[in-house]
Amino acid sequence: MSPKRPEQVTKFCTTRRRVARHIGAALFVCLALPAQALTLDLPAPATTIGERRAALTSYRLPVGPFSNGALPAQVTEGALGQTAWALDAPGRTTLELLAPLRAQVAKAGFETVFECETLACGGFDFRFATDVLPEPEMHVDLGDFRFLSATRQGPDGTEALSLLVSRSADKGFVQLTLVGDAARIPADLSLSTKSAEPAAPVPGELQQTATPAPEQEAGDFAGLITSGTPVALEDLIFASGSAALSPGDYPSLTALADWLRAHPDDTVALVGHTDASGSLPANTALSEKRAASVRVALIALGINGDRMTAAGVGPLTPRASNATEAGRQKNRRVEVILTSTR
Repeated sequence: MSPKRPEQVTKFCTTRRRVARHIGAALFVCLALPAQALTLDLPAPATTIGERRAALTSYRLPVGPFSNGALPAQVTEGALGQTAWALDAPGRTTLELLAPLRAQVAKAGFETVFECETLACGGFDFRFATDVLPEPEMHVDLGDFRFLSATRQGPDGTEALSLLVSRSADKGFVQLTLVGDAARIPADLSLSTKSAEPAAPVPGELQQTATPAPEQEAGDFAGLITSGTPVALEDLIFASGSAALSPGDYPSLTALADWLRAHPDDTVALVGHTDASGSLPANTALSEKRAASVRVALIALGINGDRMTAAGVGPLTPRASNATEAGRQKNRRVEVILTSTR
């Protein structure tokens, strides 16, 4: 069969969209003209929860597990499109979510380069060394996720693709990243009747259309931790450039200590974040030291240190723009993430 011309592909995608309006369990994604279109049929009703796009950038496609302090990656250049969805998929495993997508990716001509599951990926380290939209745009359960990377040859070079799949108690989460010709046209989405419209883009090379994580109300603290959502300890104060907590009482630490006492079998990760000022190595080291300071403070409140891991990711997961002081202040934080699986 001869390849479809661009106008034929457009007609095909339009037809699929019309069909999708009458199928509540499907979401069709038509991308990439004039290259071969990639059409993904998500396995459950879905809502777009995050998106980033760039006309030209570099993407480090993971091609192996995180080990010896590094993540093997293949650098690919081109247009970038990254989209995350929340799926109405209670009870489905991450493999049940990934398997149909993996088959569709292969059918579209992509060859799998690397595939892994949680610990085989490298666990926590893999997650934070991989390009992932920040919460709440993409939720990743550190104890239950799967990853797949693949490539194919496009008309202008190699096209890269990655899929990250995770879940919460009642939702599935899928992040699709495309680099190359397959990402030049923004995703043309026909959502199920239960889906919401994506938010409008904001200026910037990598546009984020979902809003940053809202600051949680005090009453939501325990519920957010229990659900697996990263929770920022908003009231912590560090002097500029210092890893030591400033003296004072911090209600967020008291609330976290109370939660840990009430859940003696659970473990958490304390993850430090910085703004983008300064070098990546220096910021990463500072963020880890600040997380370690929080761990020490919790130990002083009577929490067993073995239940807490301290790590730092520097400026790699911002929740606001680093172009303003207000945004940089929001990005300087320590978050707590539930790491035990139940």
